[in-house]
Amino acid sequence: MRVGLRIDVDTFRGTRIGVPALCRVLQKHKVQATFFFSVGPDNMGRHLWRLIRPRFLWKMLRTNAAGLYGWDILLCGAFWPGPRIGERLRDVIRATAADHEAGLHAWDHQFWQAHIDDMTAEDIHAAVRRGYDALAGIIGRTPDAHASPSWKCNDLVLAATAGFPFRYGSDCRGRSVFGPILNGQPSSRLQVPVTLPTYDELVGPGGIPLAGYNDHMLGLIEKQKTAVLCIHAEVEGISRLQMFSDFLSKAAAKGLELVPLGRLLEDRADSPSCRIAPQEIPGREGWVAVQQDHDKRPGSKES
Repeated sequence: MRVGLRIDVDTFRGTRIGVPALCRVLQKHKVQATFFFSVGPDNMGRHLWRLIRPRFLWKMLRTNAAGLYGWDILLCGAFWPGPRIGERLRDVIRATAADHEAGLHAWDHQFWQAHIDDMTAEDIHAAVRRGYDALAGIIGRTPDAHASPSWKCNDLVLAATAGFPFRYGSDCRGRSVFGPILNGQPSSRLQVPVTLPTYDELVGPGGIPLAGYNDHMLGLIEKQKTAVLCIHAEVEGISRLQMFSDFLSKAAAKGLELVPLGRLLEDRADSPSCRIAPQEIPGREGWVAVQQDHDKRPGSKES
């Protein structure tokens, strides 16, 4: 069974420390993945204002965010302009892209996550254009895909990214590879949604204990026809690096093949057409874009 492996890189610290560490672990286990890079300013510290929201505060406490991420991530850009990741760490990004798929996550991850509800079509296109040009300039080729920060995607995002030569999108949560419906028509650019919960959605009081986390995830994978796992350079690449290495060992022992998301596009000509819609999911504050039921109107594709 193939399992898509997606690695989100949201911050300067995640790029500087987490990405090289993950590359070493992946090389050890002979695994390739898709890295989604944020390339503009790291202003993630500006999320601190969200502490006034009870659900976000509870998530920060539940996951022990300070211990999990480190204060340099939690405060970066909060009181001063954050460092531009692509400019400062271009060698890390370029070296990673030489061995793995490389996609665009964001120009400014925090701004997108905080303001997507108010961004116009022009705002979104400008943000994607800025990130695309920066990443393409760093890696010397077209980025493989686009992944909306925190799975915050809508029709304006799908329309904007359609104008760029990405091979596919990974902008939402879902259950299978599908063609998103935009303006009433199925798109030819497929979506490879994340199908599994992330570490920060599961851990903490009342959640999955750390000692049983890998076995829990492997159990979820075995129940899915198409599985896509998303890890973060800031978590599995730093404080949970050994846990992730152990996961790869256990996955191999079960005969699972972890692959870049692009490998899941093979033989997918009959993928269904589906809409995406905002939805809240357990363990995450705010909405994310989620794959809906197959479109069954006359002329639509069926699975």
